[in-house]
Amino acid sequence: MQRRRIKQDTPLDQRLVEQAKRLRVEARGIPLGIERERLIRRAREAETAARMQESLRSPESQPPK
Repeated sequence: MQRRRIKQDTPLDQRLVEQAKRLRVEARGIPLGIERERLIRRAREAETAARMQESLRSPESQPPK
């Protein structure tokens, strides 16, 4: 069985930032409660992952040649 491969058009860090924005907008429309807190937590996780991805791609984090 072959895997389905998807060619991504946008970089991972950009997709994560967009996901975080979408989750925050969605959380604003939900009353206070557990589900809203889950959405906000997922948004924070996506933002953290985007920052990590960005720092890993920076020239300072590249191994010496």
